[in-house]
Amino acid sequence: MASERRTTADPARSLALLWRTREPTSRSAGPALSVDRVVRAAIDIADAEGLDALTMRRVAEALGVGTMSVYTYVPGKAELVAVMIDTAYGEMPRPVVEGDWRTRLERVARDNLALYQRHPWMLRAETTRPVLGPHLMAKYEYELSAIVDIGLTDVEVDAVLTLVLGHVKSAARAASEVVDLERETGLTDGQWWQSHAPVLETVMTAGAYPIASRVGTAAGQRHGAAYGPEYAFEFGLQRVLDGISVVVAERAANR
Repeated sequence: MASERRTTADPARSLALLWRTREPTSRSAGPALSVDRVVRAAIDIADAEGLDALTMRRVAEALGVGTMSVYTYVPGKAELVAVMIDTAYGEMPRPVVEGDWRTRLERVARDNLALYQRHPWMLRAETTRPVLGPHLMAKYEYELSAIVDIGLTDVEVDAVLTLVLGHVKSAARAASEVVDLERETGLTDGQWWQSHAPVLETVMTAGAYPIASRVGTAAGQRHGAAYGPEYAFEFGLQRVLDGISVVVAERAANR
C-alpha cells in the first residue's frame, strides 16, 4: 500500500497521533483496540525482530485484527514509528539527581544508553528531525534542567546536550553492531580475531607495524576483543564531560 511505502510521516497526522488530539475508532476492531495498543504491539515486534520486520500487516496479526483496522488508528508505518519513538521516550526516568551538573549530565547519558539497549531499533528510527510529541518535550525539558544553570548561553546548553546524546547514540550503535555481528556470524569478536590470526601472521612482516602491534595487543588483552563497547562509552563520556567543564570554567572566569 502507498502508506506502507511512505518514508516521511505526514506532519498533521503525526502530531494528531502524538498528542492524541483525535482518537479514531473502528467498529470492526471492537472497543478494545486503540492507538496505544497498536503502538505497544509495534514496539514489541521491533524489540524482538528489528525494525525491518515491522509492517502494518505484522502489527495486525499480533493484535488479531485485520490490517485495515490498524490503518484506522495509524495511517502508515512512518507515523507509527514516530509514535513508537515518542512512547519509548516516555519510559525514561526523570529522577531528582543530587550533585553537580556533571553528575546530573552523566545520569542523563546513562539513562539514554539504557533506553537504546532496551530498544535498539531506535538507533535506526531516530533522525535529526525529532518527533514533536509530549514525551520528547518532557524528556528535553528534564535533560535541559540538568545543565541550564551552568553558566552557558541557551544555545550552548542545547549544544552540550546534543554533544552528550550524540556520544551516547554512537556508543550504543557500536555496541549494537557487536551483538548483531555475533548473532549473524555465530562468532564472538574474540573468536573472529582468532580465526584471522593465522593468515595475518603470514602476511604481516615482523616489526613492520610496531605501534599498531603494541597498541592493538594491549587493547585486545584489555577487552578480550578488538573493541570494548562499555569501555568506549565510559572513556568517551568522561572525556566529553571534561571538555564541557573547560568551557564552563572559562565562562565562570570571564564573569
